[in-house]
Amino acid sequence: MSSDDDGTAKRVLGVDPGGSRTGLAVSDPLGITAQGLETLVEKDQNQVVRYLAGLVDEYGVETVVIGMPLSLGGEEIEPSGRSRLLKKKLEEIRDVKVVLMDERMTSLESERVLRKAGRVRNRQAVDKLAAVLILQSYLDGEFE
Repeated sequence: MSSDDDGTAKRVLGVDPGGSRTGLAVSDPLGITAQGLETLVEKDQNQVVRYLAGLVDEYGVETVVIGMPLSLGGEEIEPSGRSRLLKKKLEEIRDVKVVLMDERMTSLESERVLRKAGRVRNRQAVDKLAAVLILQSYLDGEFE
């Protein structure tokens, strides 16, 4: 985690991209914990990119971590292209580091946690929690 000149860490944005919903999370200013933001309901990827760019500006984000859907064997699958394109488009409009991170099992883990809380039917909550799990794994150093 890098820091500003005043010694404060820059925030990290976590993204769980989907076809129509995008879960979002942001780190605390010290880059230790992930907090859920919201789930963006939007199918147009250009709109999603513009929204993410706004969050980068609003929170002073230095790194964006985008969930990368992979098969259980670790190979890219059809939705993987969505994550790659999102990365490319965001890097074109903002000077920000974008990391693709294996998101296998995050949605299942989100559903398990929310089922225990009695909220599994809320798809937006599942997507937001998946973004939190992706981001927290990155912050904990559990990435490539």
